[in-house]
Amino acid sequence: MSSQLLPYSTRPVRLAAQLFSDITVAVWTTIWLVVGLAVHNAISAIADAGRQIEIGSQGVAGNLASAGYGAQFLPVVGETVSQQITAASVAALQLAGAGHNLATTATWLAVVLALAVAATPILALAIPWLFLRLRFFRRKRTVTALAATPAGEELLALRAMMNRAPAKLAEVSADPVGAWRDGDPDTIRELAALEWRAAGIRPEDE
Repeated sequence: MSSQLLPYSTRPVRLAAQLFSDITVAVWTTIWLVVGLAVHNAISAIADAGRQIEIGSQGVAGNLASAGYGAQFLPVVGETVSQQITAASVAALQLAGAGHNLATTATWLAVVLALAVAATPILALAIPWLFLRLRFFRRKRTVTALAATPAGEELLALRAMMNRAPAKLAEVSADPVGAWRDGDPDTIRELAALEWRAAGIRPEDE
């Protein structure tokens, strides 16, 4: 892949800083993903308990319903016993419904809280990192594209006079604009080098 398409500097110090920032973001993201997963698992345990309550209560309700049906055939007290057992079956079904609601709510809450815990710190670091990396890539691509034109060095020198600090320009020449107009090759080359370095690219003559 062409270096123009890579969002990395060709200058060692800046490249090291970019790689360090990449590793930092990766480690930070991994840490908070693990934290978010831990939160999700902790709340999911509550959802599992709710599902167990639901399943167990449904089983109890079914058994009680069967027992209530059989109890009505008992002599003398059959009807009374059947009603009591049936009432207990209904209560078990209500408990099963509560278990189902608990499982549903906890499952939804596990996802929401996990995202809230993990996404906020991840985005707080990743968004500025991504913005800076995209800005660098855009600048690098622009400078590389200008350099590839027939008057690329002159264009980069002109861009340097527009964008670089006056102190930097004074280090190149006491009159950089005049030297550029006169076509002084050394001054133009040094001005262009300023723009190369600002874009994180090693000038070809270095």
